[in-house]
Amino acid sequence: MTKIDLSTIKPIPGFDCLKWKQERQAKIYEETKHMTREEVRERLRKSVERADSRRAELTERRATEAQT
Repeated sequence: MTKIDLSTIKPIPGFDCLKWKQERQAKIYEETKHMTREEVRERLRKSVERADSRRAELTERRATEAQT
């Protein structure tokens, strides 16, 4: 597993991570409040698939760029 040196990460000026988290949670709640458990599970499965797909594309793109 890759270790990340957190000392190299600079904060984003004006970005409030707690506010961002609360906004995302509220959005997800609004999208899922009338869904059944199965529907919520399917929504989560699809979002994980999209994230996996994006991650694979990024890995492939980085590998291609490293070869050139």
